[in-house]
Amino acid sequence: MTKKYDYDVIVVGAGPTGMTLALSLARGGVKTLAFDKEADVYPLPRAAHVDHEIMRIYQELGVADDIAKTCRSSLTYDFLSAKREILMQFGGLSGMGPGGWPTGNMIHQPTIERIVRDAAAGEANLELQSNWDCKSVSETADGVQSSVLVNGELKTFTSRYLVASDGARSPIRNQLGIEQDDLGFDEPWLVVDVLVKDYSRLPKVNLQICDPVRPTTCVLMGSGRHRWEFMLLDGEDPQEMSSPEKVSELLEPWDVEGAVELERTAVYRFNAKVAKEWKKGPIFLAGDAAHLTPPFAGQGLCAGLRDAVNLAWKLIACLKQGADEGLLESYQIERAPHARAYIELAIAQGRTVCTTDPGVAAERDAQMLAARAAGVSMTPPPPMGLLKGCLAETSGAGSYFPQIVIETEGALRRLDETLGLGARLIVRTGGATLSSDTGLTIVETTNEMLGEFGPGLAAWLDELGVEAVLVRPDHYVFGMGDPADLLAGWASALSGTKQAEPAV
Repeated sequence: MTKKYDYDVIVVGAGPTGMTLALSLARGGVKTLAFDKEADVYPLPRAAHVDHEIMRIYQELGVADDIAKTCRSSLTYDFLSAKREILMQFGGLSGMGPGGWPTGNMIHQPTIERIVRDAAAGEANLELQSNWDCKSVSETADGVQSSVLVNGELKTFTSRYLVASDGARSPIRNQLGIEQDDLGFDEPWLVVDVLVKDYSRLPKVNLQICDPVRPTTCVLMGSGRHRWEFMLLDGEDPQEMSSPEKVSELLEPWDVEGAVELERTAVYRFNAKVAKEWKKGPIFLAGDAAHLTPPFAGQGLCAGLRDAVNLAWKLIACLKQGADEGLLESYQIERAPHARAYIELAIAQGRTVCTTDPGVAAERDAQMLAARAAGVSMTPPPPMGLLKGCLAETSGAGSYFPQIVIETEGALRRLDETLGLGARLIVRTGGATLSSDTGLTIVETTNEMLGEFGPGLAAWLDELGVEAVLVRPDHYVFGMGDPADLLAGWASALSGTKQAEPAV
């Protein structure tokens, strides 16, 4: 058969989102090219946090244990007044989240990017290139043509689909003329990352200092780092504020001289934006190219990886399992409201922190202290569900499927390791009488293979009051109820007349 495309999918941008997508696609049998304009992993920290859902994604890629070894955990996330009173405190961050990993994991982004790239090495269906610069993309009659600068020479590649995970400034988004919704948050902050020499002299939990004189963030990081962020005030020059002298002055109240070594400083504008279109024909946006969030909820990198796994299983379904290309229309329908909800959470937290009017700050402090005195407690929000898209019209559709964790002789065993990946129909009994030609796995809770997980799944079904649950490959629930109805609904959701043709 004549080769129709050079690749099934080209991924432009090999950061956390792009590499997660590329590796997921390759392991699903999709011929994938991923490339980045940089020579290697960007060596300096950016994101500092991933949650339990993201660690579950890394578990699926086989790298979660290695990443976990580099993480640190904060027991709480405290919002403090200028007087260091606790205005609001999020607890439970070190406890097990629904994804089967700690709720909060403080990271060093270059470290985890290196771990993922090492895992991708030698992957048969994945070609990874560096120092490649995408100059333009164009939709063809049946795919995408990309013009890429390779070693000074402009080369052309074809693919059925292309995903732009090329960052906040996204040249591809700009080339396609895709506009962004500005959600009205734009604040300049100085980020100061340090190498830790003496942990005993540093805060043990993550802090937001809601001081109108200088709003400040102080958070743990992985791989021997710590971070401060200082809001820049009107009239302050970013270059001057980044000088070693000014940084020393800002850190002086923390009494960490000799306990840390400055690694880098950078001034960022914390923005909140969402692209109006995440898909133009066979071209998709993902990660920061699709959405930007202020860092206060620690969800920027998390949102990008959720994009990656949402899009990966749908592309695999279309290219390898005969699913209708209409399935891909659900990508933005599902992900945009989900990402926007987390952005709005971050904006709310940011506006709490970024108050510089002393009178407004005093009123805020009084209200928050009163709420805390009245017993209002804060916990990390549960995983946000999907509102619409590739979902059945049943109770529980769009909710997050929890991963059961069992401790045996001091070791943790996680459900996904036994249950397997991909779409799964979990039923009480009668699985032998059911069948599906969609590649879905049917598992009875009484199956001996499940071992101790079986009773836990049965108890979960009892709690829900349903006979069966169909779980999508990205761990969101397609639907709950009668197993035969769920199988029929899943087949209908995937079926159609326009199938994608893979590269040969």
